Amino acid sequence: MRAGATDARRAAVLGSPIAHSLSPVLHRAAYEELKLTDWSYDRFEIDEAALPGFLAELGPQWAGLSLTMPLKRAVIPLLDEISETAASVEAVNTVVFTEDGRSVGDNTDIPGMVAALRERGIEQVDSAAVLGAGATASSALAALARICTGEVVAYVRSEARGAEMRQWGERLDIEVRTADWADADRALRAPLVIATTPAGTTDALAAAVPERPATLFDVLYDPWPTALAARWSMYGGAVVSGLDLLVHQAVLQVEQMTGRVPAPLEAMRQAGERALAAR
Repeated sequence: MRAGATDARRAAVLGSPIAHSLSPVLHRAAYEELKLTDWSYDRFEIDEAALPGFLAELGPQWAGLSLTMPLKRAVIPLLDEISETAASVEAVNTVVFTEDGRSVGDNTDIPGMVAALRERGIEQVDSAAVLGAGATASSALAALARICTGEVVAYVRSEARGAEMRQWGERLDIEVRTADWADADRALRAPLVIATTPAGTTDALAAAVPERPATLFDVLYDPWPTALAARWSMYGGAVVSGLDLLVHQAVLQVEQMTGRVPAPLEAMRQAGERALAAR
């Protein structure tokens, strides 16, 4: 804990918009399971302009922060240090305050993706496809750099986005080829498909799901299932959901912030499932 910290510890998720975030549900479930009765976890609507002031006002009782968009890059110059994982994609989703008061940024989305796939038996693939080219797609490439031995094809809507994905591939030392979104139905025959696009974007692809699909990792969790995930499951393919990712990255956050290992994965997952079912 930070120097001078009290027994009562605080953590929170920041972002804008933030009302939809399941992070409080997951972290509070972990605290309850770990019997950390003096810990609290809140959410704050914070944009890029408000972030420096918010961080400056934090007291010694703060253990850590979870960050969502649009703060994952904006926070970097405000921190004392960031991990190699966070630096690799220029995105921080986790801030931990150390015993000596330093702020350290990390990215648990990348190992969270790897852990979610490993849980479904996906340890290594010889090729993969990524649908989309936003911030989540760069994290997907970083995860694939750890488990994919061959080419990744990224399906994008513009050459500018394609150039960005190829640049990320070079930076992450993974072979990335780009293709036009109009041909995205071809992606569905890959051994692993990672869909990183906003809700509704892949719905039209559902009709193109092959009869024996392999594995789909759809990073969305609300609404769930997506049309693509539903058809994929119907045809017997393996599906990894955005909730799987959210839980696994939150497990790593809880472990870093509390120092308690392992964090209660199943209790956190069940809490997330209940919260989604109640929406």
